[in-house]
Amino acid sequence: MIEYIDIIRTIIISFLITLMLGPIVIPMLRRLNIGQSIREEGPKSHMIKSGTPTMGGLIIIIALLITVFSSGLLNKDMYVLLLSTLGFGLIGFIDDYIKVVKRRNLGLKAYQKLIGQVVLAVILALYQSNTSALGTKLIVPFMKEQYLDLGIFYVPFIAFVVVGTVNSVNLTDGLDGLASGVTLIVLSFFGLISLNWGMDNISIFSAALSGGCLGFLMHNAYPAKVFMGDTGSMALGGAVSAIAILLNLPLIIPIVGGIYFIEALSVIIQVLSFKFTGKRVFLMSPLHHHFEHKGWKETKVVAIFWSITVLLCLIGVFALN
Repeated sequence: MIEYIDIIRTIIISFLITLMLGPIVIPMLRRLNIGQSIREEGPKSHMIKSGTPTMGGLIIIIALLITVFSSGLLNKDMYVLLLSTLGFGLIGFIDDYIKVVKRRNLGLKAYQKLIGQVVLAVILALYQSNTSALGTKLIVPFMKEQYLDLGIFYVPFIAFVVVGTVNSVNLTDGLDGLASGVTLIVLSFFGLISLNWGMDNISIFSAALSGGCLGFLMHNAYPAKVFMGDTGSMALGGAVSAIAILLNLPLIIPIVGGIYFIEALSVIIQVLSFKFTGKRVFLMSPLHHHFEHKGWKETKVVAIFWSITVLLCLIGVFALN
């Protein structure tokens, strides 16, 4: 049985590995000329970031793999968590590679990314529905011991949640330390819940990825020395999704991952508003850029979004008790 000391040890190991990988991987990315392109229509303060090494999500993924495989806690659930993380990370990696190395600005076509994401999401949904004691039932937050049985709608619903979460995390990755910090907090929530529920493999996985995010923050906090790219953001989105689904908690994602949700929602609102009225609701989307255009410093936006996530995760804990 996993104890708190095991979780702390796992976090520290992953953190140190990520910390040590930075000075090795970042110069390598710079030598390969794998630099971030900045949108001209974006905040002018971001233009200085042009050329900053990207695809740094590889650092988190390597640290996760080393930490997880050295833990000895490998079973089907752990392999599914790794499949989701690596699978979505691979889609992001290919997208980054095409954009940065092949110099094709749009990367993978939208339908290509969507097909890959849906396939991985369906695999995850089928696995959980056939192995979970709850089957196609989901735990309902704020309703103790109440379950929502989706039946035949389970697989399409889970696929929608997974694809939506992955792309929402990807949209959140727009400021130094934002996606890595928010995801660190969300993973800490899931690590605590899984530990209390006796889900040892999930708690160790969450701890390993938390340590990776914490270590990556040392390289990614403002001013960032490296960006995680789609490689990292999609991998993190796949991990968060898989953890929530294996815990039968996809309904908790809009709560604890509220920042992901509002970032994606701001983009949807912006697009629909401009399409049907010709007017924009926000100065710029995703939402974090709106606040930058309002005059907020990047560090202020990140700090507030982190704080909101801490509060939402506390609400999430209350929702499950």
